[in-house]
Amino acid sequence: MTSSPSITSTKLRTTGSWALRIFLAIAFIGAGIFKLSGHPAAIEEFDQVGLGQWFRYFTAATEILGAVLLLWPRTVFHGAVLMGAVCVGAFVAQLTALHGDIIHTIVLAVIFAIIAWKWRAQLAVSPLPASRR
Repeated sequence: MTSSPSITSTKLRTTGSWALRIFLAIAFIGAGIFKLSGHPAAIEEFDQVGLGQWFRYFTAATEILGAVLLLWPRTVFHGAVLMGAVCVGAFVAQLTALHGDIIHTIVLAVIFAIIAWKWRAQLAVSPLPASRR
C-alpha cells in the first residue's frame, strides 16, 4: 500500500515545519539563557545599546517566551510575531548602537514573517466558546 503524493507532501511539510520551529526555539532559548547568564559579552553588548541591563533581562525573557510559543501549535502565530519583533529590535540595535551584522536579523525576521503568514488562521479562532461571544 502506497500513500498518495499529497499525503506524503503534507507529512513532509508538517515535519519540516516542526523541524524549523524546534531549531529556532532551541537557538532562541539558548540565546535567552546566554543573556540571563550574565556573561561579560552579553553585559557589554547591552551596555553598548545604552538601555540598561534591565533590557537584557527583558530581551532574554521575550526570546524564551517567543521560542516556547513557537512549539505549542495553538500559539505558533503569536510566537512568530513576537520573535519577528525581537528581530526588528535587534536590527535597530545592530544598525544604530552596535554597528554589527544586520543580515542575520533580516533573514530571521523574514523566516518569522513566513511562519506567521502560514499560521495566520490562528487569528480567526476565538478563544471564547460560542455561547460567550
